[in-house]
Amino acid sequence: METLFLSMKQITKVYAGVRALDGVDFSIARGEIHCLAGTNGSGKSTLVKIISGVVAPEAGAEIIMDGELLDQHTSRTAISHGVEVIYQDLSLFPNLTVAENIAVSSNIAQRRYLMDWKRAETTATKAMNRIGISIPLDARVGELSMADQQLVAICRALTGDVRLLIMDEPTTALTKKEIDALLRVVIELKNKGIASLFISHKLNEVMQIAERVTVLRDGTLIGTYDGKTIDDKKLEFLMTGETSVYEPYHVSPDRNGKPILRLENFSRNHSFCNVSLEVYSGEIVGITGLLGSGRSELALSIFGFHPADSGRMEMNGEEVSIDSVETAKHHGIAYVPEDRIHQGLVMDQSVSRNLVATVIDRLQGKTSLIDTKKLHETVAYWVETLKIKVPSLDAPVKTLSGGNQQRIVLGKWIATEPRLFILDNPTVGIDVSAKSSIHKTIKKLAREGMGVIIISDEISEVLNNCSRILVMHKGRIIGSFDTTEASEEEIQAFIESQSI
Repeated sequence: METLFLSMKQITKVYAGVRALDGVDFSIARGEIHCLAGTNGSGKSTLVKIISGVVAPEAGAEIIMDGELLDQHTSRTAISHGVEVIYQDLSLFPNLTVAENIAVSSNIAQRRYLMDWKRAETTATKAMNRIGISIPLDARVGELSMADQQLVAICRALTGDVRLLIMDEPTTALTKKEIDALLRVVIELKNKGIASLFISHKLNEVMQIAERVTVLRDGTLIGTYDGKTIDDKKLEFLMTGETSVYEPYHVSPDRNGKPILRLENFSRNHSFCNVSLEVYSGEIVGITGLLGSGRSELALSIFGFHPADSGRMEMNGEEVSIDSVETAKHHGIAYVPEDRIHQGLVMDQSVSRNLVATVIDRLQGKTSLIDTKKLHETVAYWVETLKIKVPSLDAPVKTLSGGNQQRIVLGKWIATEPRLFILDNPTVGIDVSAKSSIHKTIKKLAREGMGVIIISDEISEVLNNCSRILVMHKGRIIGSFDTTEASEEEIQAFIESQSI
């Protein structure tokens, strides 16, 4: 083991009598690529907050950073030692440009209180060149896709004198091509002696780059393992304590009847063109492709958010014109967006209010007021059916884990009893245990006759959960794969061949 940059011993943190961490030991060497794994609630975020000095551990803990025993570790001392964190919420300024967001940290570090735009553009360009990306410097961050926003956050972290870069789910909304570019940056940082602590629910990413993997479960240390000696199945067992049996969904739908959805030459300017597809009852169709392929834009048009300009759309054999979300809902279409925080939930509102948001009209009594008994019964039913873990039905949704938040988004749309269910990256930022639960729910809905479309960056997700996979590129469907015959490598090679 090389010289340690960080050594932590007997790290304990208690919140309201609950031990978020219980006597955890952790270390990372200079230039090491270290992965921190665990399901939601395992203590990963708490450990990261202690490393970055945001919260303090209980008495008796020992923290040595860059050879210095820290009596009082704060965010100021962490920054002075070169610790940079990219959190899941990114902490960007949506009203500022890409260049301003990337350069803001270096400006503060250099005590520059006025923005020098030329300097900011130079700083931003250098940071983007390190990852090999190009985003318009004058674009406002709030108008960018989630993937581009994550890349901006990564670039900003790389502008300072970094000694340890902590990345909490940095690849959540990135495609494989962008993930590969990021992993190359991590290796480049290693070569320069910069350590990386990588937190991800995508286990295949962990396997690619980890020199060591530390696994937490329920606030305790399960162990630290050599990355070369651990595979994804062993890691999943260590994280959950369970051995999962994954059953691929290879159901062939009855194509003699009318499809639930049929699109013919469906088009929208600058988004997608001449898309034709069919989805039958009981079928799960996967759509994948590179970022910017038009997948999400297609879903939003089907759902009426951005109506198509031309083409034909049929529901159960009848032509329909979907020009609004309400119209889509009326025709039995439901949509789970990729960005559940901003588009799928009202984070400050309660579990109850979020769950009934789509069916509030059904809960009215004879006086047109909400039937409180019916509301409570509806909420209790979905909480139990989807196994949503909540401290209280009145608890704000923002206090829940990502997996439980996603179950609420699913529940509020399943409650509308849709015939067609569209899910855009339904397991983004969710741990392996929650993913499995959500996949089982989707398959159950399909077996009950629902037509389902899953949009995903993860080929393994659509391969294991769909009957058929469509590949989009530059707004067009360019390929179709039967999941009983295709392999992940074959589909990935086909997608990558389109970007050459």
